[in-house]
Amino acid sequence: MRTILSSMGRRALISWAGKCLLATGALALHLQAPAADASIPIYTVKVVKAYPHDRGAFTEGLFFKEGFLYESTGLKGHSTIRKVKLETGEVVMDTSLPAEVFGEGITHWGDRIIGLTWTDQVGYVLDASNFKLWRKFSYGGEGWGITQNGRELIMSDGTPELRFIDPVSFKETRRVRVTAGGKPVEKLNELEWVDGEVLANIWQTERIARIDPASGKVTGWIDLTGLMPERNPEAQGEDVANGIAYDAKTKRLFVTGKLWPKLFEVQLVKGGAGPRR
Repeated sequence: MRTILSSMGRRALISWAGKCLLATGALALHLQAPAADASIPIYTVKVVKAYPHDRGAFTEGLFFKEGFLYESTGLKGHSTIRKVKLETGEVVMDTSLPAEVFGEGITHWGDRIIGLTWTDQVGYVLDASNFKLWRKFSYGGEGWGITQNGRELIMSDGTPELRFIDPVSFKETRRVRVTAGGKPVEKLNELEWVDGEVLANIWQTERIARIDPASGKVTGWIDLTGLMPERNPEAQGEDVANGIAYDAKTKRLFVTGKLWPKLFEVQLVKGGAGPRR
């Protein structure tokens, strides 16, 4: 398991951080008004259990299926898809994406894994049993996060909109605009479908939005501030929360972040001040 970034990984990360610096300040200002809306409840989390997580993993996508975590990592030249043992963090199977692409979110559909790339406008479908490429598909704009509700794929692209996509033809069928207190919420990143709602990491924050998929309204904020206090000095500020997985059978919710050494099983607590352990 990698515990630090290689020199090449650090250079890629610094490049990525530089591109994102200007957007970060704008996003922080943008989120202040929606977060302050008294009608939207704020949840903190209680840590049920902490698990090992590869500190070298620039996490972009995450889901739980049949006892294993599946994770995608980003950065050009370092983008991978992994099957991971929850209890130990051991990578039991992985594959690398082409060096020229920046891997983004992943989800599952039957016996396939469906993934996105950031700016290449190309998605890929892998056989979940061996990670071999089954087919590719295209989409306009950027690819950020992806999940599914059992009928459709749901994709984020950095804008306030969620795209709903047919899982067979990969054609977009509709869009829903995400708002909080009537204001658009941008930078919807990693997504997870949880009991009828979409959970979305808000990029460059420690917050997750709970989204009504029919109206696009944010029905709650999950505040992860302080969940991972051990920051990575090599991460150039990019070791933010990103990664949500849900075990629907046991109702377990997992969260992690880019370059975090831990993955957490958590329970939501309405109100409160910071994570409980």
